[in-house]
Amino acid sequence: MSNKESFFQKLLSSLVGGKDAEGAKKKQLKNIAKALSKTHFKFYKASSDQALPVMGKFFYDLYKALSNCQILFNSQPNPNHYKNVVISFGLSDKQKALVEELSEEAIIENSKKMPFDQLKAKIKADIAAFSGEFDQAKIQTIDGLYRQLLIFKSLCLFDFYFILKKFDSTIRENEFNKAPKLNTIDASYIADDLKDFLTVLYSIPLNADWSNLLQLLKALRGGNEPIKANQWSKIIARITQLRAEKVFEMIIQLTTKNPLYAVNYEEKLEQISEEYIEKIKNDAQNTIQKLENAQKNSKIDGLLKQIFGTTEISSLQNYTDEQSAYFTRKNLGGFEFTKPLNYLKAFLLEYVKKDVRAYADLVLVRGKWTTSPLTAEMSDAYNAILEYSEKITIFDKKLSEDEGEYGKKLKTLLPRADRDKEAASIIKTTLRDNNNLAREYIVSATKQLITFAKTTKLLIEDYQKPRPELMTNWKELERFAETPINELGVTVYKKIYLIVQLMQGLVSGQ
Repeated sequence: MSNKESFFQKLLSSLVGGKDAEGAKKKQLKNIAKALSKTHFKFYKASSDQALPVMGKFFYDLYKALSNCQILFNSQPNPNHYKNVVISFGLSDKQKALVEELSEEAIIENSKKMPFDQLKAKIKADIAAFSGEFDQAKIQTIDGLYRQLLIFKSLCLFDFYFILKKFDSTIRENEFNKAPKLNTIDASYIADDLKDFLTVLYSIPLNADWSNLLQLLKALRGGNEPIKANQWSKIIARITQLRAEKVFEMIIQLTTKNPLYAVNYEEKLEQISEEYIEKIKNDAQNTIQKLENAQKNSKIDGLLKQIFGTTEISSLQNYTDEQSAYFTRKNLGGFEFTKPLNYLKAFLLEYVKKDVRAYADLVLVRGKWTTSPLTAEMSDAYNAILEYSEKITIFDKKLSEDEGEYGKKLKTLLPRADRDKEAASIIKTTLRDNNNLAREYIVSATKQLITFAKTTKLLIEDYQKPRPELMTNWKELERFAETPINELGVTVYKKIYLIVQLMQGLVSGQ
């Protein structure tokens, strides 16, 4: 308001002479003093520019009436607490029950009692039912109550004690067992305090229904009323009269010698209902996601132990989580398929080049097939699997910082990425291209493993037939097998089945 006032004062001075402007200002102030004297509130003595004890008594009475509420608000300074209590106050019994069902504890407990897909469907239905009750009327009621609470809170937490200390230096905070000895003081001493008080006073909606707020305050105090309805009604009536008669505005105008002063306040409108609905929804979905990830990780750990006998597998040197961290820390992306490619490479080294190769040597090299297309399909799949083992090795070496084509490039560009957009762009593109290649190897190698496993399954079934149809020399092959050939086939099939499950669990779109 000061800029606005300064503008009008300058304008007035430009229209009339300086002395005339000063005279006009004095006349305005004289008229303000006359108008103030006709109000019902004898807070101020214009002739001596003094705030009278009756003004101090007004603030003391307000301070005393609101003291229990002030203590209540001071005991819980967290603003989110009040959002939650207002929301809870506005919820139906059904919604309160749904909030309980959508809590992390309830979801975890229910996950122990029902299939996971059924739990996900339940959570989805509960969220829809909870959100569905928030019609426009309920949203407006809750948001309106929260605005009332904030306004009431700002009044209660206004520093009445600071003003009262100026009227009576001996007054003690929150002690009301004896009346204070209020003195007449210079009004200029409290001018800024009055301005602050008016910003609170004018934010209060005078015609509002305060019954819900008073019930909420009672609930916050465990059933005890921090302020009674008739007390608050008297305060509202007094505030209404003060505002109607512009008592404090005129006092400020007189004591600051500024007839153009006007209250400057800003109404804050905060909508909490939509935010709360989103929080309930997101918290429930995050809990489901955590449970799903835990189940997935548990399944992955189980598969790793069945395949390798351990969950600690290390077969790559450069396409690793450790190397990826250098890029993710700078928000450049990272290596996305480190785990599945690591596990696949370990499987190709540990099992394909041992058990799978032993089985392939028997059935593809020494076996006498009755159908050549099936033989060719299995042979092609086996050779492709061996090629992928070599391709992954070459791929990993290219990412070596010392000798790899891509690794050296990334190492050179990384220190410049913070200040050089082109360097950052090249890094992102290089990482994306390598991730695409890693995914392609995983998906393609897995498809070849599936083809090999399908034929292996047919051979296992053929071996068990009284009269084999695919292979004519099973008995002869037994003589060359270090492990019984059917047992070896079953082991190979099971291992491939497990690694395929692992890859499909780790790579989407498999």
